[in-house]
Amino acid sequence: MRVHICAVGRLRAGPEKTLIDDYLQRFDRSGRALGLGPARVIEVEDKKNAGMGAEADLLRKALPKGALICTLDERGKVISSPDFAEKLAGWRDMGRQDLAFVIGGADGIDPSLRAEADFSISFGKMVWPHMMVRLMLAEQVYRSATILSGSPYHRV
Repeated sequence: MRVHICAVGRLRAGPEKTLIDDYLQRFDRSGRALGLGPARVIEVEDKKNAGMGAEADLLRKALPKGALICTLDERGKVISSPDFAEKLAGWRDMGRQDLAFVIGGADGIDPSLRAEADFSISFGKMVWPHMMVRLMLAEQVYRSATILSGSPYHRV
């Protein structure tokens, strides 16, 4: 199952991008044997600053056809890392070819796009900068592959 991180905004070179790239490379290597990956980041940018509706339209165009959509949103469900790994495995086992994680811009995700999502995850009740959400998601995607493979990376 291919993993797509569809996000509003462009991430410039820097420590966040370096870490995201590292975690996604690790995921690609460890997930391959599990039927997970590759992972890629798709960035969209609302150059006209037309708001959440315009961002939602750009995100919809970026989503792979037929992808399962999982939003990252403060209203989403808070789940543990092992539960997240089980979710990924379940979606893979359902035969889904593509999984798209959607990260909105500064104002979040347009309600119409949130309503189209198959699932929504929250990294807690706090609001996080979208660049940090990308990094935390990349790490959790990698962590999921290690949990599913029985690697000692995840400790409880």
